[in-house]
Parts: sequence; C-alpha cells; structure tokens
Amino acid sequence: MEDLGKQFGGIVEERLKALKTNAFAVEKAFGLPPDAIRNVIRAKKPSGPTLSRVQEICEALDLEFYVGPRRASGPVETVVLENEDFAPIMRLDARASAGPGSENGDVQVVEKLAFRRDWLTRMGVDPAKAVLVQVQGDSMTPGLHDGDLALIDQRRNTVRSGQVYALTDIDGSTRVKRVDVLPTGLILRSDAPSYPTEFRPSDDANRVNIIGQVVWSGHTW
Repeated sequence: MEDLGKQFGGIVEERLKALKTNAFAVEKAFGLPPDAIRNVIRAKKPSGPTLSRVQEICEALDLEFYVGPRRASGPVETVVLENEDFAPIMRLDARASAGPGSENGDVQVVEKLAFRRDWLTRMGVDPAKAVLVQVQGDSMTPGLHDGDLALIDQRRNTVRSGQVYALTDIDGSTRVKRVDVLPTGLILRSDAPSYPTEFRPSDDANRVNIIGQVVWSGHTW
C-alpha cells in the first residue's frame, strides 16, 4: 500500500505541473481540507489516502477514478502538420440545443478537426473521448452562440455545479445547459437572462444523461 501511495502522489504531482497550478490552490478551489493533496505528494501516511480522498482529489484534478475490470482503450489517430503533433477529434452531425432541445436520431461523423496534442493535454482532454458538436440556439449567449462548435469532454460526465454540459434531457433531446446539483434534483440554467431556469426533480434527474462537459468552443463571425 505504501508503494501505491507513493505512485499516486507522483501522479498527482505531475498532474499539478501539467495544469500549471499547485496543491494549495486546488485544495482551496475545491474545498478540500488543508494539506489533503500535499500530504498525498509527501506520502505522509504509510497506509496511503482513503478511497474517498483519492476520489475527491481525482475530481479536483480531472483525473479518472476507476476500479473494475481492465478496459481496452481504442487507438487515437495522429496526424503531423508542420512538424507539430496533432490529434483529430470527430465532429458529429448532431446539434446540441442551447434552447428547447434538438432531436438528433442516428448521429454520423461529419469530419475530423485537428487539435494540438500538447494543448489537449494541458486541458486534460483525451482526444479518444472527446467530440465536437454544433450549438443551436442563443440561450447560452454570450458564452455560446448559435452555430458555434463546442468541444465536449465525455469523460467529464459527473456534474460539478455551475459548469456547462451537453446532456440528453428526459424527452430525448440533446441540450447544452449550465447544471447545478441539489439534494432534490438538477437545475438546468441558461446564461441568457430571458430564458427561464428549469428544474428536474430527483426521479426525472436520474433520467437526464450527461454526455460530457463543454471545455472549449469555436465561434464563427
């Protein structure tokens, strides 16, 4: 267990470097106890951190926390442009509505757009688990405009209040909303003040499928 604790501490330390931040800043931003991350890096406890603490740290650093059978990861296609390493990300013909909802049916890959691999790494995005979709509607302005391309990180499908997610709503439509978690359900918010806030009580909230978090968008003028 001591060796696993040291290994985890090393992973956390490298992740902090990749994010260009420090343990104190992350602990403060995510409400973790003082030294929660720093003690892991120092491997202060011979037994290592508890599983619940590991999960909290992974969520704060956007690291995957997984216990289960070994999983195969599909190959990621790589292209080289002007001697720089790029990774292609699929753009789907689906539309994510920033409004009442879009019906998408069978989704097809339209094309692949190349993103710098080092940029994706800094963003914590696995190109094999990311997609691009077009935003439809204006309820998420000024952040997202009608016609924008939104990069969806499908690994980030555990809701953190206040973040923007692509989701499949209870009626089967695909939407983009800012989501808040309450003990009694989910709140779906638009950034444009003219659109009403929506509430999904617990039973309905369990039927909302979070596709992933919006981590980047491209706007065409």
